[in-house]
Amino acid sequence: MKLLLVAACALLDVDNRVLIAQRPDGKAMAGLWEFPGGKVEAGERPEEALIRELAEELGITVKKECLAPLTFASHAYEEFHLLMPLYVCRRWSGTVAGQEGQAIKWVRPVRLRDYPMPAADEPLVPHLMDLV
Repeated sequence: MKLLLVAACALLDVDNRVLIAQRPDGKAMAGLWEFPGGKVEAGERPEEALIRELAEELGITVKKECLAPLTFASHAYEEFHLLMPLYVCRRWSGTVAGQEGQAIKWVRPVRLRDYPMPAADEPLVPHLMDLV
């Protein structure tokens, strides 16, 4: 089974709300809500991939020093096994906006379970609830 490495980020605002993004139509798991991030490309570190993805997806600039590892997910999907480190970020430059037409929401961690998520994201929620 292929191992897929994906880096994800829990952006936290000053009110300790976390940003989630809805997967757009046409993508796998369309309509589900997830933490922003993406695939780690060959020769790329997870932090570098996350910085790149946050710029592409949300139009923000994040420095490596502002990414703090929190936990990770390891989940077997039917076609691949996902390994996904989750970082927390409280500082960035720019205004968060969906750059790919995706809906985004700022949600209190205790309300994250109100949004359908990919199976790999669900076990990350309690870690965020404990953090804030």
